[in-house]
Amino acid sequence: MNSQNDSIKIWLKQAKDKKLDNLSKKQLLFKSSNYIIFNNEKLPLELSSIAYEFYKLKDTATFFKVNKEALQLATKLNHIYAIGDTHWNYATYFVKNKMYDKGFFHFNKAYQNFIKGGFKNEASQILYGMARIKGRYRDYAGSEILNIEAIKLFNELNNYEYLYASYNHLGLLQKDIKEYDKALEYYNKALLYLKKIDKKHSEPKYIPVYNNLGNIYLKKKKYKTAIKYYNKALKNKGTISQYARVLDNKAYCKLFSKDTTGIKSELFKALSIRDSLKNIEGVLTSKTHISDYYKHINDTLNAINYAKEANYIARQLKNGGDYLTTLNQLANLDTKNSKKYLDRYIEFNDSLISAERRIQNKFTRIEFETDEYIEETERLSQQRIWILITSFAGILILSLLYFLRVQKVQNEKLSLESEQQKANEEVYILTLQQQAKLEEEKVKERNRISEELHDGILGKLFGTRFGLGFLNIQGDEKVLEKHQALLNELQDIEKEIRDVSHKLSDNFDGSNINFISIIAQLLKDKSEIGNFKYQFSSDENISWKSMDEITKANVYRIIQEALQNIIKHAEAKNIALSLSTDSHNLIIHLKDDGKGFNVKKKKTGIGIKNINSRIKKLKGTVLLDSEINTGTSLSLTIPLKS
Repeated sequence: MNSQNDSIKIWLKQAKDKKLDNLSKKQLLFKSSNYIIFNNEKLPLELSSIAYEFYKLKDTATFFKVNKEALQLATKLNHIYAIGDTHWNYATYFVKNKMYDKGFFHFNKAYQNFIKGGFKNEASQILYGMARIKGRYRDYAGSEILNIEAIKLFNELNNYEYLYASYNHLGLLQKDIKEYDKALEYYNKALLYLKKIDKKHSEPKYIPVYNNLGNIYLKKKKYKTAIKYYNKALKNKGTISQYARVLDNKAYCKLFSKDTTGIKSELFKALSIRDSLKNIEGVLTSKTHISDYYKHINDTLNAINYAKEANYIARQLKNGGDYLTTLNQLANLDTKNSKKYLDRYIEFNDSLISAERRIQNKFTRIEFETDEYIEETERLSQQRIWILITSFAGILILSLLYFLRVQKVQNEKLSLESEQQKANEEVYILTLQQQAKLEEEKVKERNRISEELHDGILGKLFGTRFGLGFLNIQGDEKVLEKHQALLNELQDIEKEIRDVSHKLSDNFDGSNINFISIIAQLLKDKSEIGNFKYQFSSDENISWKSMDEITKANVYRIIQEALQNIIKHAEAKNIALSLSTDSHNLIIHLKDDGKGFNVKKKKTGIGIKNINSRIKKLKGTVLLDSEINTGTSLSLTIPLKS
């Protein structure tokens, strides 16, 4: 086990070798991480280090995957340092990619673990990182507090390098709020700690602080002193990027001191270096300064052009401060569009302040989750337990009472619904009975008229014809023929009256006709409302007379509900309704040529639910079939009682 752990350390050390190519580094890192993960090795810190190396190699996907594994393992093992280290990895990634809110969140998580474990060196560096993020969003007070907390720890650890960095950052914060004397104090303290660092490592660090001192004296309009510090910065060996920054600042300072010697060449030299290094933020600063240079020599056209270029870069970089600076430049240079730039300046400044406040509030919420808050939570946990027990008992009693109350209300509601449904059915039954009675009266009236025609009028007509037949009519042949023709016509009239009488008195099932006529009338009424044509057929073998009124009432309501659905949703032009029987069941089939729907996807509406409810009550079955742009078919089967 130990030998294998030693191998992992060796592989990791080899992967950090700057001379090794990236592919070989990745192979060693994959080899190490896979061994730890697949063999369930308890090495979360090594896994975190592997993840950080993947981050340095810009393999983002693998970095996140391995760091997640490291955090999960560290949490499982309660390895405080490894938990802090994995959060530090995340913070480094997010800050590098300018996702500062996420970076701050993970910095805070890392700090909580490091300070909890007594790892002051790491905790102090995390505080410094958090202070820099707050300073970026102009939370000067918050940034200063974190910086001072970090300085306390750095002093305990005699960490002169970070003491220099912290005081240098405090100077930058004071410069932003125009506390120039305080800024000078902090920069000079930074220089004191810088002198305590090994000269080999400290020389490049003199450049930023000398440059910052020059910037403060520039703001204080002490241009000769500012140039003195810029010259000091240029004498130290640093990076080409640092050289370009100081050269640009020195030339810009000379512009205000009325010393125009070599200003243009120095400004453009700094721009050229920054452009070659693809230092976009540096290019932005250079173009802003060059615009001011052209304004100074009254070359307004070039001044506007460089200000516009700087404005565009600031917008692309989403650099709020420089964007406002360039808008202010353009407002002063471009008199024709001055109002437009000023309005944009005011609008953007307001939105920038709002955005920064939102971020500051977010930082405050994140910081609220500190050890002090956690300790306070633990202190109150016992109280909460008792409160929860008491509350639970109270809620249980209230819930029981509430449940009983709700159950009572539901029972009352169901009872009312049942009574309402029963009342509705009784109304429909009475309606059907009334219509049946009307039909019965119609039948009686037909029979009465039939009897009157047959026994009364037909008898009298026969007697009249018979009497006329025995009259001794005198006249010529033409008169006699006319007489006979009239007798024959009377006989034909008798026959017609007899036929009408028989038709009126023909036996038929009045009860069947009654219900069918009600359904037919329903179809007619709905067709006028829905503007559709209909076909209706009913099997003569259906014994409506033997069917109970509740069944007929439900059949009527089902057909009514289905027709209402067609009118409301289907937009059908034609429908067909058929009522048939197979001796044991009543079969209702209703089909339309409407727009149809997807039966599987569409939720069941209230109309279909009502139909299902009624069919279920009658112990029948429902079959619904529909296709889009084809129509809908509804088939209902209702058992007939013996």
